[in-house]
Amino acid sequence: MSRLDISAVPVLAAPMAGGPSTPALVIAAARAGSFAFLPAGYRSADQLAADLARTRAGTSAFGVNLFVPERNPVDRAAVLAYRDVIAAAAERVGVELGEPRWDDDDHWQEKVDLLVREPVPWVSFTFGVPERSAALRLRAAGSRLLVTVTDEDEARLAADRQPDGLIVQSAAAGGHRSTFDQRRTPNTEPLADLVRAVRAVTGLPVLAAGGIARPAHVAEVLAAGADAALVGTALLLAEEAATRPAHRRALTDPSSVTAPMRAFTGRVARGIRNDFSDRFDAVAPAGYPALHHITSPLRRWAAEHDDADQLHLWAGTGNRHATSGRTGELLRSLVP
Repeated sequence: MSRLDISAVPVLAAPMAGGPSTPALVIAAARAGSFAFLPAGYRSADQLAADLARTRAGTSAFGVNLFVPERNPVDRAAVLAYRDVIAAAAERVGVELGEPRWDDDDHWQEKVDLLVREPVPWVSFTFGVPERSAALRLRAAGSRLLVTVTDEDEARLAADRQPDGLIVQSAAAGGHRSTFDQRRTPNTEPLADLVRAVRAVTGLPVLAAGGIARPAHVAEVLAAGADAALVGTALLLAEEAATRPAHRRALTDPSSVTAPMRAFTGRVARGIRNDFSDRFDAVAPAGYPALHHITSPLRRWAAEHDDADQLHLWAGTGNRHATSGRTGELLRSLVP
């Protein structure tokens, strides 16, 4: 079986959209002999272009992660009903909830065009398989492609695009689960088992992601056939990460517990449980990205007011192993 040969160091930095991953973090990973993915999610094409320029000022060895647009229709009535359910929580702190955006594609075409004009070595995809035309254009521009999958069926679909490899993500991962169909409940198989299963059905090389926080975890996925491990939560306390203060405190709280939840965005995502998730997760519908836009003003207020109870605190199951330090040191400390 072929290998990806991305980095000499078998521990890479995953893209953490929404703030934590920064150009400084990506540069620091490269300078440590590792590799990082710059997140394009929630960024406009102009914002991504600025991030690319800042990153290229320090390294040319990095990738970009794109969110594949949601193609399945959501239950609009259920999303609007959920908005009514959480309205009182927003009103209590003087926040007006946002309006749902039913056709938001996260500036997909503009960002693909940008990466065709200004190619990077690697482009990875989250939330599905890119349309064939986009994949062909990015490949023709010189980028190698990775698709994030969460089970064997998704791996087979992704393999049809002939990517250079797959990112295998387990339920232990922090942040959004990259299931192709947001309406289904994601599987919970251990990461090493998923790596073996995906390798068996596709023959493609893989990166492993989800709950990796110690050298033993890296050794386990490498033994299962992964080329390297991707870590995110392990870098949330890095000096170069733009993790919010409330988020940092929650990560170091010994009582913090992570769980999968839809309450904040409508997509299943693993984060540290708080008042908002405990109150509303049971009634939250599958409704990404419309629900993401509804709760965005409340989460923005929570970040600005240092309120961890109304803020999405994405973290994987390895959250209690997260430590502060410089990105390069943290990555090298995980090499078995």
